Amino acid sequence: MVTPLLNAALSLRRGEGPRVGGARIALLEALDEFGTIRAAAAKVGLSYKAAWDAVQALNNLFESPLVTAKAGGRQGGAAELTPSGRAVVQAFHRVETELAEVIARIEQGLAGAPADDLGGLFWSLGMQTSARNALRGTVSRITVGEVNAEVGLTVTEGLEITAVVTRDSVAALRLAVGRPAIALIKSSFVVLAKGMDLVTSARNQIAGVVASRTDGGVSSEIVLEIAQGKTLTATITVESAEAMGLAEGEVVTALIKAPHVILAVE
Repeated sequence: MVTPLLNAALSLRRGEGPRVGGARIALLEALDEFGTIRAAAAKVGLSYKAAWDAVQALNNLFESPLVTAKAGGRQGGAAELTPSGRAVVQAFHRVETELAEVIARIEQGLAGAPADDLGGLFWSLGMQTSARNALRGTVSRITVGEVNAEVGLTVTEGLEITAVVTRDSVAALRLAVGRPAIALIKSSFVVLAKGMDLVTSARNQIAGVVASRTDGGVSSEIVLEIAQGKTLTATITVESAEAMGLAEGEVVTALIKAPHVILAVE
């Protein structure tokens, strides 16, 4: 069997939107087939938590949720694809089919070329980050100071995240009102409190409802529902989670300092 000269890894996006690759598409298809996160995770070889995290990430990065899901339950998290989710899957496979035909034609044209030369002909650029939270939005305002700038990012209607970055970063990222961007927030930077309109130096006060709590030996991972299809994850100590009585359904406020919000563009 002859090994193909080229193999294409497709990632799909619309305009300046987020990318979705084959692994995420397979998960969406499994969710559509089985209707539960646990069964879909088993089908694609993921843990339940990894699949649940992937669903949350997809919903956070798209304007409209791709999946309606609920954690826990006897069936391991009921889930259903939305019309947007099915549209993404269909679009991916249409492009995948056409891409395969293009690759076949390119491969014929490159037949006989040294294999070492092919690496420079095709490349892809991707972003990897240790930040637990990646929320896509649109730049809604920019206030420029002498050194830093305050940038407002509208994630969804009624929810704006404020970031403070340098003026040089605004220029380097070509940030402008109306441009899509992604807010990256480490889960350890998210402070949880009970009550609203708190007097605090944190620029961002985001109301949320506890969707899930996972305890470890020292820390607890708290996932908050902060808007329709949007989530925010915080990592706090188990002792703090116990002291606050955090459980599913509890209403809390997430506090995030503006300098702790990192902005990225695609």
